[in-house]
Amino acid sequence: MTTLVIDSSALKATALRVTDDTLIIELADGRSLSAPLAWYPRLMHGSPAERSNYRLIGSGEGIHWPDLDEDISVEGVLAGRASGESLLSFQRWIESRATNEA
Repeated sequence: MTTLVIDSSALKATALRVTDDTLIIELADGRSLSAPLAWYPRLMHGSPAERSNYRLIGSGEGIHWPDLDEDISVEGVLAGRASGESLLSFQRWIESRATNEA
């Protein structure tokens, strides 16, 4: 039996794009990694301006969106992990956005 070993240096994001339905991460080794935006409800509900305001964290190991209070790891996307945020937490976040916009 063999074990898959992933070179952690390959799991570094260098750039990303967010479309209406997909998160696309460009990796340091030249690959592109994509995931459905529905996996990340805060991104899904964010405006294009909020989605484009991101920064790479941990030398590209993760991505942070300050306007959306969202953090996603490249390793998590590669592993197929959707957001682990609870429905209650997400509902509170939506409510706080509605209050701040009013």
